[in-house]
Order: sequence, then C-alpha cells, then structure tokens
Amino acid sequence: MATRPIRAYADTSVFGGAFDEEFARASHIFFEQVRSSRLRLVLSPIVEEEISDAPDEVGKLYASIASISEVAPLTAEVVRLQEAYLEASIVGRRWAADALHVAHASVHGCQVIVSWNFKHIVHYDKVAMYNAINTREGFSPIGIHTPQEVIDYESEGL
Repeated sequence: MATRPIRAYADTSVFGGAFDEEFARASHIFFEQVRSSRLRLVLSPIVEEEISDAPDEVGKLYASIASISEVAPLTAEVVRLQEAYLEASIVGRRWAADALHVAHASVHGCQVIVSWNFKHIVHYDKVAMYNAINTREGFSPIGIHTPQEVIDYESEGL
C-alpha cells in the first residue's frame, strides 16, 4: 500500500544547512527524500526572497528543489496568523520572518515545518506556543522539527 507523501515546509536554514558541515548530511538526505517523493515540499515567497541573498551554491540548490516543489502564495490569512504569533510574543518583531515561515506552513496545511533555527522555530517552548495559537485561530497543530528528525533512516540504509 503506497503512503501519501508528508507535506513539509522547509525554511531557508535547511537550504543553507546543506552547505554547513554540522547540518549537511541530514539536509542532503532530506532533499533526496523530496526528490524521491517521500516528502511533498512546500515553499514560500519568503524563502525565495531570503535565498536571493544567499551564496550561489545555496541558490542553485533552491532552484533545483523549487522546480519540483509547491510554492504556496503569501495570503492575508498567512499574515494574520503571523500577527497572532507576534502579538502572543512567541518571537519579537525583529524575527517576524521566522513567525511568517511557521504561519505559511500552518495556513497551507503542512504536516511539518523543517528548520535548523533552534532559537525561534525548533525550540521546545516555541513549538507549544505556535501550536496553541494555531488551535486558537482554527488551524491544525503542526510538527516542528529538524531535517534529522523527519528523514526516513530505513529507506536510506542508515
């Protein structure tokens, strides 16, 4: 029985992580599992904008992955949820882009957001707070994990 691909949102840190010694292996396996259709990747205009300032190698990886991914639009609903996160002080306004990533993934029905951002996204306290706001605002809770926690180790022979 074939299983449906996991609908996953990757923030910009996952693309950069592919070229960081500490995060490269898990990031590359994550993107291979996107290519093999185990994961259905959802991207956003904010990721595209942030990638435009990244090194060329990161931009090339993004272009190759974006061509096989869904790029979901920035909507008023996404901005409204981002604002709810900011009003709840999950992150300060200085890190509004991080809240926007989580809002984008939540509004567009992703099961998980994948990130290497341990300070503002993949953090025990933040995850609970994001999901409390999601529930209050009528959205499903979302898994918030590192690529290392999402990849299928069995299919990679790891």
